[in-house]
Amino acid sequence: MIFTQHYLACLSQASYLVGDEGSGRAVVIDPRRDVAVYLDEADDHGLIIERVIETHVHADFLSGHLELAEQTGAVISYGSGARLEFPAEQLVDGQRISLGDVTLEIMSTPGHTPESICIVVYEHADDTVPYGVLTGDTLFVGDVGRPDLLASADPDLSAEALARRLYHSLHDRLMQLPDATRVFPAHGAGSSCGKQLSTETSSTIGSQRASNYALQPMSEDAFVATVTEGQPSRPNYFEFDAQRNREVRALLDDVLGRQVAGAVLLDCREPADFAAGHVRGAVNIGLQGRFAEWAGDVLSPQHDIVLVGDPAAATEAKLRLARVGYDRVVGQLADSAAVFSANPEVVEASSRLTAAQLATVIDQRSDVQLIDLRDSAEAQGRVLPGAKLVPLAALTESLDDLDRAAPVVVYCASGYRSSIAASVLAAAGFADVSDLRGGFAAWESACAR
Repeated sequence: MIFTQHYLACLSQASYLVGDEGSGRAVVIDPRRDVAVYLDEADDHGLIIERVIETHVHADFLSGHLELAEQTGAVISYGSGARLEFPAEQLVDGQRISLGDVTLEIMSTPGHTPESICIVVYEHADDTVPYGVLTGDTLFVGDVGRPDLLASADPDLSAEALARRLYHSLHDRLMQLPDATRVFPAHGAGSSCGKQLSTETSSTIGSQRASNYALQPMSEDAFVATVTEGQPSRPNYFEFDAQRNREVRALLDDVLGRQVAGAVLLDCREPADFAAGHVRGAVNIGLQGRFAEWAGDVLSPQHDIVLVGDPAAATEAKLRLARVGYDRVVGQLADSAAVFSANPEVVEASSRLTAAQLATVIDQRSDVQLIDLRDSAEAQGRVLPGAKLVPLAALTESLDDLDRAAPVVVYCASGYRSSIAASVLAAAGFADVSDLRGGFAAWESACAR
């Protein structure tokens, strides 16, 4: 058996290739959008990718099912009930898919979404103990999938209703597998699809039974309360990506060649470089952070994007944006240094305050607005005096709650997200915006002296 986990750290996303060496047949599960990695692996092992299986309709990245189907002729498959706008085979509970000796069994596990499935992998068709189970967003290492992403007026899609279905999917289905069964989830630490995912990207049913907080003995009501409380803010782009994953859309190669036609300026340099000088109105999202997710938090997918910064980073930036469905990258400012030199009137610097400077501002300005960009679970009640919690994902929807005439200071844990937020506020017309260099950690360190 060929079994490979492809982990994309910048999105905390795992995809899988499973193949039978004897028959040369393979499937890919939950593929990312840039699919060359699967094609190359299949070619290396002499495999033919004949099926793409999605464990559910993803909301946090744009999946590569259409790209793989286009390039390999693979059949796209989803769990029963998935609402799609393209042809796909609906997989049913208990269905077995033979790749030769290697066999996959479909397990219906609604809860994170109604159509969620898990895929039990048997190395040999007559094995009694599975090799492993691909759990999608139903079960993570250290956590379970959040049930609130589809919350709507439909009572069947409420967080409570889906949490109850998730409880039974976990206890009545997954926890019935042998303890030795390996667990391979679709996400790891950093994903917004849960609240305390482990940095480990695989585990076993037995280990999760013993250590996962959501799998400890508790009533169904207690489980519902536990998994619905304290979830991180839902990133703005999730709804957009979920819809795009249901649609027939342009393929990745089609969108990278578009021409410049007017756009939001996205500067991908690091915060210190951006602060030193940038085109007025540009938004700063550095590539060293969770670039694609944060872009989805603060940029509209309906706007064209022109990249500003190191041209060598443009290809990577385009790729990461495309992974979350932001296809409208229409150009690159080829020589930003020359542009800055020749057009100083369009260049400005950012205000970044040290903890000591911020303390002075607070003492001198009673109207300063302090914005803490962390989630409540991240902040744990430890905020600057008078600060308002506005997670980055909620910032653009909260602009009307701020006084544009008064100074604004934004901060996060370490100073990376605050550079993004400060640039968004400045681009939105806020005249006096600063961020706290080093974030809350710098403030606490200064106060401890």
